[in-house]
Amino acid sequence: MTIQEMKEKKREKGYTYAQMAELSGVPLGTIQKIFSGETESPRYDTLQALEQLFTEVSAVQEETLYRADRNGSYTVEDYRALPEEQRVELIDGYFYDMASPTFGHQSIGGEVHRQIANFIMERGGSCRPFIAPVDVQLDCDERTMVQPDVGIICDTGKIKKWGIYGAPDFLLEVISPSTKRKDYTKKLFKYMNAGVREYWILDAAQRKLLVYFFESEVYPVIYGLDQPVPVGIYNGELSIDFSNIARWIEEGLE
Repeated sequence: MTIQEMKEKKREKGYTYAQMAELSGVPLGTIQKIFSGETESPRYDTLQALEQLFTEVSAVQEETLYRADRNGSYTVEDYRALPEEQRVELIDGYFYDMASPTFGHQSIGGEVHRQIANFIMERGGSCRPFIAPVDVQLDCDERTMVQPDVGIICDTGKIKKWGIYGAPDFLLEVISPSTKRKDYTKKLFKYMNAGVREYWILDAAQRKLLVYFFESEVYPVIYGLDQPVPVGIYNGELSIDFSNIARWIEEGLE
């Protein structure tokens, strides 16, 4: 997508520069310089983030892909009937399209999963770590099926052949421009009310991690990526080291 095409999309959607910065993770000043022409050759990852912003499919826009008269009434049966190559999540009867994760996105999730898995295996723990794509029928009803980036499930009775039936104990979502609003708001509400004990939101563009440990009296706790972060469900015995992830972000490989 060219800068001119993005300008046209901006007019169509009515976005302000501030809204674009919030939704894409690109600094406000950078966006203003790109759209004014002051920056003639923007970085590839910056352009990619802006392009994802303009091509994301929101719940309101889904009527172009799914039948508008069925929004809010889709079920797990509809979810399983979709073509395998079509990546979506089902939340309260609405479909949300998911773009294929980038290499950096998968690397970040993989690094967190690796540390969790090593901790559990070294101690002979009974909890099971998992990484996307794994179907999670969150509310044990027929209207929600999500695919969190990383998770821990300690009640192994919830593990089924096709995925997980019920709320995991720990979930992490790695923010993408196309999922930012969903991860910060809709999924936060869903996870908390479904019984997830701890929810992490990792925003690489902002270099920050939000930790919602719902059994604590204070949340969220906001961390930078310059220090190990304790996992609440393990009473701090497990801490995730973000040094590799922080380095990848600085190198522009996230």
